[in-house]
Amino acid sequence: MCNPRYQDIVALPRHVSPSRRRMTNLERAAQFAPFAALTGYDDAIQEEARLTEAEREIGEWERAELDEKMRVLEAGAASQPKITVTYFQPDGRKQGGAYVTVTGKLKKLRAWERELLLADGTVIPLDAVRGLEGELFSALGE
Repeated sequence: MCNPRYQDIVALPRHVSPSRRRMTNLERAAQFAPFAALTGYDDAIQEEARLTEAEREIGEWERAELDEKMRVLEAGAASQPKITVTYFQPDGRKQGGAYVTVTGKLKKLRAWERELLLADGTVIPLDAVRGLEGELFSALGE
């Protein structure tokens, strides 16, 4: 039945500590639960797998068209037109970013600060703008 070498201790009562309370089954099981030896490793893997785009340079023709739309926008800014802006938003954690398209009413064109302010509070740097659309630009042949 049991090993003869342990015959003398098999019948002894189990030790109960007078200074510590008895563990619940849940507490005992927690001792054997897996633990993450590399804290943050899974987060680092997910961050590395997250895709970003590189900012593309625009050509002369696109730049000229965008400059013309900016002049029209500056002239019509007082009427707070509804516009759709596509711009590049750099990623805060890694190289690259994403192209974002937002639609809203123009609140202000801040030429000195080089930014667009939409009515919802969105601030868009003018240097990041890659596309402008809206009824205001229909006269340009959009």
